[in-house]
Amino acid sequence: DVQLQASGGGLVQAGGSLRLSCAASGFTVDDDAIGWFRQAPGKEREWVSCIKTADISTYYTDSVKGRFTSSINNAKNTVYLDMSDLKPEDTAVYYCAVQLRYAKWRQCSLESVYDSWGPGTQVTVSS
Repeated sequence: DVQLQASGGGLVQAGGSLRLSCAASGFTVDDDAIGWFRQAPGKEREWVSCIKTADISTYYTDSVKGRFTSSINNAKNTVYLDMSDLKPEDTAVYYCAVQLRYAKWRQCSLESVYDSWGPGTQVTVSS
């Protein structure tokens, strides 16, 4: 049973940092893509970042480039999203999702390619 659990959200002042974790179970993060998405009130869910676990290639939406970093701890079967220089615009519920097959050849910024989603974790950035 594939499960994902995002955690690590909280309240932080603008300019601060948070580490989000995506703990995976029911599969091994060895040849997949893990995507991070967020949804702010009144807005559609948007793609933030993804990591292709086979070669640890990472991708980011323009608004977080240079501030967010995706990484993986294979031993813990966990993917991380390190967020720094947080801005109020980053306030949202953050979700992680997994693309289990054909991840190497598919664009991981597209919601449609993901097979399973976890519940989100709230990130609130105050000004």
